[in-house]
Amino acid sequence: MKTKLEQWKHPENYAGEVWPGYRIFLTQNRDSDALTRSNFERGLALIGGESETVQVVRERHWACGWVEWIGIHEDDAQAIAKAEAILEKLDGYPVLDDDHFSELEWNEAHDVWAGLSLRERVDLCREAGLSIFAARYPDMPRDDSGYIFESLRG
Repeated sequence: MKTKLEQWKHPENYAGEVWPGYRIFLTQNRDSDALTRSNFERGLALIGGESETVQVVRERHWACGWVEWIGIHEDDAQAIAKAEAILEKLDGYPVLDDDHFSELEWNEAHDVWAGLSLRERVDLCREAGLSIFAARYPDMPRDDSGYIFESLRG
């Protein structure tokens, strides 16, 4: 079967499980940005989730801590066709699900806000042209310019 999905190959200096006959669909790692993580999660759902022929492979990695990749066995023509259609869509527009991606970004920015010290919040409010008293509240202020959100998102 001819496919755009790359065949899994045994890496050099690799001692983990082997995946003969599997194709690599999407990947992510510990340091992946919100877009990559959103596309990974939505891409897996769009091909039908994990099954006997679709696996999320989780591996440790010396450089980035861990990596995950979606493996599709070459016998699953339907999942491979769906994955190829998704990759083609991503070539034209980098987001699989705008709502999912937006919610993920917003929640992460909100979590960063919650972890800031009062001083850091005051500084951000001042930079955004907002009252410094907005820093007292647990919820991230929604300023008209979007400065705070843009400053906090990953």
